[in-house]
Formats: sequence, C-alpha cells, structure tokens
Amino acid sequence: MSKFTEKVLEVVNKIPKGTVASYGQVSLIAGIPRAALQVGWILHQYGETTPWWRVINNAGRISTKCIEHHASLQKKHLEAENVKVTPKLKIDIEKYRWRPNPNELKKLKLDEKYLEEVLNTYSL
Repeated sequence: MSKFTEKVLEVVNKIPKGTVASYGQVSLIAGIPRAALQVGWILHQYGETTPWWRVINNAGRISTKCIEHHASLQKKHLEAENVKVTPKLKIDIEKYRWRPNPNELKKLKLDEKYLEEVLNTYSL
C-alpha cells in the first residue's frame, strides 16, 4: 500500500459522523493536492474498511458510479448520520463540511506547506 493510500484512509477515517469532505479536500489534507480522482479510486478499493460515504464531490453531490458503493447506499449512510440529502443526491456541503482544527491536522502530520492552505480553505 502506498503512503498516499495510507494517508487518504487515515484522513477519511477521521471525518466525523454527520459531516462530509470533498475528494479534493481529502487529497489536500493527505498531502497531494489535485489528486481527487485518486481518492475516489482508493475509496473504491478500501470501501469495506473506511467510511467512504462521507466523501462527496465539491459541488455537494453524491457522484459515485460504483456498483458496490452505489449512490443510493451512500445516501442511506449519510441520512443515517443526519446529513440531509435531496432526492437529486445534493448535499449542502458548506453546512456539513468537515472543518478540521489545527490540532487535528497536526495529528495527521500534514506538511507545513499545505497546513496553511487547508486552514485558509476549510477553517470556520
């Protein structure tokens, strides 16, 4: 398993119940910005061991096309965590977005060059 895969899984496992993160947000926190597509592939591969349903696209839509982790299953999981999902699979991402605090980011050992970007982009 690559270090990036390990870091993506670590980040996704930190997303609290009732919140979501975008694929790009996860890739940035994992230390490789603009690797959103790879995050999707990693979640597809490790969906049985991680809360993959808490990751959505940055437009606030469920966009999975996976047979094993299909959109209606993701909707069901999110609604079970009290995340409101519209019939068109839309979520108010800013309302439910996970906004890790600096201490959480330090525990993830985020590279200093990305720490400021994460805090500026996703802080409260």
